[in-house]
Amino acid sequence: MDERPEGPSRRAWLGIDVGTQSVRALVVGERGAVLGAGSAALTSRRGPDGRHEQDPESWWDALAVATREALGQAGSPALAAMACCATSGTVLLVEQDGDDPARPLTPGLMYDDGRAVAQARLVREQTVPAWQAAGLLPQRSWALPKAMWLLRSGTRPGARLAHQSDFITSRLIGTPSATDTSHALKTGVDPVRAQWPVDALAALGLAVERLPDVVRPGTLLGRVCPTAEERTGIPAGVPVVAGMTDGCAAQLAAGVLDPGRWSFVVGTTTVLKGVTETVLRDPTGVLYSHRSPDGYWWPGGASSTGAGLLTREFDSSAFARLERLAAEREPADCVTYPLTEVGERFPFHHPEASRVTLGTPRDDADWFAAILQGVAFAQRLSLDHVRGLGAEVSDEVTVAGGATRSAYWTQLQADILGRAVVVPRTAEGAVGMAVLAASATAGDLRSAAARMVGIARVHQPRQQNTRRFAEPYARLVTELAKRGWIGDELLATALAGTAS
Repeated sequence: MDERPEGPSRRAWLGIDVGTQSVRALVVGERGAVLGAGSAALTSRRGPDGRHEQDPESWWDALAVATREALGQAGSPALAAMACCATSGTVLLVEQDGDDPARPLTPGLMYDDGRAVAQARLVREQTVPAWQAAGLLPQRSWALPKAMWLLRSGTRPGARLAHQSDFITSRLIGTPSATDTSHALKTGVDPVRAQWPVDALAALGLAVERLPDVVRPGTLLGRVCPTAEERTGIPAGVPVVAGMTDGCAAQLAAGVLDPGRWSFVVGTTTVLKGVTETVLRDPTGVLYSHRSPDGYWWPGGASSTGAGLLTREFDSSAFARLERLAAEREPADCVTYPLTEVGERFPFHHPEASRVTLGTPRDDADWFAAILQGVAFAQRLSLDHVRGLGAEVSDEVTVAGGATRSAYWTQLQADILGRAVVVPRTAEGAVGMAVLAASATAGDLRSAAARMVGIARVHQPRQQNTRRFAEPYARLVTELAKRGWIGDELLATALAGTAS
């Protein structure tokens, strides 16, 4: 827990992050100190037919455990407001039943549930002006096909669609909750007008009366009801503010709010998020943009590269030793694009892409070094992709996630990217939701972030090392182009960067 003194004020905000593996709750003070933290585990059901489900009641049970633990640690804070983030694209059907505003009628179909194949094909064939205006190209992973699959013929008349976050907020406020444009983005919402494109959805057989109302993130949804207080320990009357997806919440917690700023979350996979003044249009469809509460656009994408390959190939007890040896292999004898599984989503889309390795590692340390370097090469290619689309990329990037526990790997990223790497103090989604709640009740988004978000450390690039990695990076992107995985324009942008 962050022990920085908060001064005499006990005002605080509650942020909740409903993830895939757990629910996390944090009580955050005026200046960003974490006053109390709680969590509870979640479990999933997977099947050979592509299903990935969770029991919605387990979300509510876990939230109650997490919030009571966090509030207990915090003592008696004066909660000014709260907000909740959840996984992007997780949906279910609910109905109002007596005192329950969101009685689940189905399991929660998780973001990567793959059963709505026919519906995804129909969605990809649609031309929707609202999506085009926002630079959105539908993908199979969108929530919209899942919504269509759930609401196919024979569904109960009173059933309505809810996102994972909507289910939670409905229970909190005691009445059916509106959804926010961030969680609803992949369900086909118009993020510019904050409304459903009624005609387009009707053409897909999706009646708008089955969908929740839409508001922008940061909008007051209601107040915690007495029933929710009894279950969760959150005092009745606390304002509940519309949240954003977990990726956007992490971006808020990292303080990445200005145009030209970009952030990576490097864990099992790697997520890029950034800020632009106008919508960034990507003809390849691998990048999509959320609309921020202050009117900017937040483009981003998720790569299947990351630390997943490290944990698969090496015992974590050997990491410290291998890192010391990796420092002597800059660059490694081989270069790799470190996919753990088949398929890549960003910075290029190729469902059959697999790990590429050029050359042969001389030993385990060399292979370890190649993976660390390969993740940073994928990050560099991601920045080259957005630069090629016309986006501004500043001289510093923010990096969060499990990879930042390694000072060596973080410095390596700075060297390969040729940019300063800023490591935020706490880049948790629950912190981001506390910042959003504070922006709705105590100033705007920028001033709330300025008070509550801090920097842990900064790694400056070593230019000699940056030049050293130019050749293996050029070799890797040239190979990706030969395989047809990236186009000539991205190749040209990437190679031009190696010549500077």
